Amino acid sequence: MATHFTRRSALTIIAGASASMAAGRAWAEDKTGRVIYPVAVPVYQTHFVADRIGFFKDAGLDCKLIQGGSGVKTREIIASSQGDIGIGDVTHPMQLSNRGRNGRILMPTDTRSSSVIFIIRKDLKDQGITTLEALTEWKRPDGRKPIVSVSSLGGTNHVWSSYYMETMGLDQKVTWVGTGNVDTMMGSLKTRQVDVLVSSQSLLNDSVEQGWGAMLFDGTDEAIWNRYIGGKVPVTGHFTLQSTIDKDPAKMQAFVTALWRATQWIKAHSPEEIYEVIEPYVGSTSRGANILEIAALKQVADYEGTIDAEGFARGGKVWFREMTGIKPLTIADVVSSSFVEAARKAYPG
Repeated sequence: MATHFTRRSALTIIAGASASMAAGRAWAEDKTGRVIYPVAVPVYQTHFVADRIGFFKDAGLDCKLIQGGSGVKTREIIASSQGDIGIGDVTHPMQLSNRGRNGRILMPTDTRSSSVIFIIRKDLKDQGITTLEALTEWKRPDGRKPIVSVSSLGGTNHVWSSYYMETMGLDQKVTWVGTGNVDTMMGSLKTRQVDVLVSSQSLLNDSVEQGWGAMLFDGTDEAIWNRYIGGKVPVTGHFTLQSTIDKDPAKMQAFVTALWRATQWIKAHSPEEIYEVIEPYVGSTSRGANILEIAALKQVADYEGTIDAEGFARGGKVWFREMTGIKPLTIADVVSSSFVEAARKAYPG
């Protein structure tokens, strides 16, 4: 049986970790930093753990974590140099590179998406709409196509869910809308402003418990993923601009080292322990829902922080298509692996 951890026990974990790291700061000397994450869900937990456990501080960084509001907004903040490092779909730095800003993927966090769950309004499921095909045959009362909500158009949920729909020949049979953060996404489904919400396990769980959501299609399922995608792909990653790297390489090394250590801490701890640490950042959904999502994330996590040629090639069919507008790039064009390689040597997993 899983142990229940209280806030007090979580603080004990944090204090213990901080004490064990007191040997010194290896990479930066009290540098300020701005770390950007899209929305308040566990998929961005490496940022939250690095902050709460003290890995940023241990690396000499005085960090402020800022919620961007969506993946696209996070990308815009990084593009404007108002943030040092962001986390989001790996297409964001690719978009930056295509627009002359030289985006760089610093370290992937997963091997398949954990946020491509199609959540349908329960009243529609009760009417017999149980497949994506059936959804696209249904019309709203005013005769319009079904409305599918994602956090942001061009963000992770949209990129991967639209690929599934495109492969099935269904992408043009729905209307895609961006509805922002957790509260507004959930509210749009609850009030029937949208018909389907594409998101993660925690939002599915809460919508089901509240009685107004149901599973329609699980694009995170390994068998479904392998059928349509073909295997491991870096979906989410930490990213920045080459100009930000050039301005202060030691500072970027500090960021990546802290995030690498957070990744290894997550690998070594249970979903309950992780939740107690990151709870201040994911309080919009219930404890149970978050723990389910964190457990799911453990199944798809990339604990090596590497991108190989095969995975990049698999991702290319999703990234480099008309919907994204991203022109093909190579690994060398967009991936900067030297920082995570240095972090791995300093702190072997």
